[in-house]
Amino acid sequence: MTHIERLDLNLLIPLAALLEERNVSRAAGRVHLSQPAMSRTLRRLRETFKDDLLVRSPSGYQLTPCAERLRQQLAVLLPQIADLFPREGFSPGTAAETFRLTGTDYAASVIGEELIRTVMQRSPQSRLHYRSWHEGVFDDLHRGAVDLAFFGSEPPASLRAEPLFAEEFVCVMDREHSPTGRTALDLADYLRAVHVVVDISHGRQGVVDASLRRAGVERTVGLTVPYHYAALQAVAGTALVATLPKRLLDADASGQDTALRIVPAPEVIDTMTYLMLWHPRLDNDPAQRWLRQQARTAAKGSAPQAGPAEGGS
Repeated sequence: MTHIERLDLNLLIPLAALLEERNVSRAAGRVHLSQPAMSRTLRRLRETFKDDLLVRSPSGYQLTPCAERLRQQLAVLLPQIADLFPREGFSPGTAAETFRLTGTDYAASVIGEELIRTVMQRSPQSRLHYRSWHEGVFDDLHRGAVDLAFFGSEPPASLRAEPLFAEEFVCVMDREHSPTGRTALDLADYLRAVHVVVDISHGRQGVVDASLRRAGVERTVGLTVPYHYAALQAVAGTALVATLPKRLLDADASGQDTALRIVPAPEVIDTMTYLMLWHPRLDNDPAQRWLRQQARTAAKGSAPQAGPAEGGS
């Protein structure tokens, strides 16, 4: 292995970008290099590590075993190196930061749209990477692969968690296939219905299924989908019931669709405290503190609209 004194440490950040993006053009944009410059960097890295690192496949570049090992090590090492140096104050107008966010499509809709717009306007040289929610997000936060996550259930105690707002749930169903003609759905009606579930973690929908378990009941699942909007679309023309956060309907035109019935969820389903999560090492980072303040502002702007839940009435 190459001795540390012979390694150009300036290559580590482009290396991390290449291994995470698995795409020369995207990696170049992430570290503000031209594509030819990044291609030259990749050649140097291959010579340094005596490994191809990225190999072509029908689906794009794949990591070699050496590259995968480096990717995991760099995810831990680079944040530690950054912590060696004190950060100066953050000036959004001139800064060129890369902010890495993650959350569900719900977070992208009710917080992300305004947050992205604000960051791009106030810090035009900065870059945002918004990644979809997955089971390894907490590990990503610990490793430094993600800066800020949005989440609606209990997080690990090792992460910072700040409440952004309290969210109520509503039940959405096709008006022609509604399990009840009333303006509310009681628990008995709810349990008789067949449901579409948004798979947040291990096939369950966070607060909704946890609330039902605490009440000693379980709903009948007819369909599991990965996204809230997929659940919303699935109820049209079917007898399925979707239990969704109210702000999602406020943010989407489907909330005004008269073919849908939107009623309050049964009282047994708790209100969700929606959180933003980050690792404690980012507590005092000026750029991250600025980002979190923009997220707070975006969350305040997502307050649900006044009016009855029943759509079209």
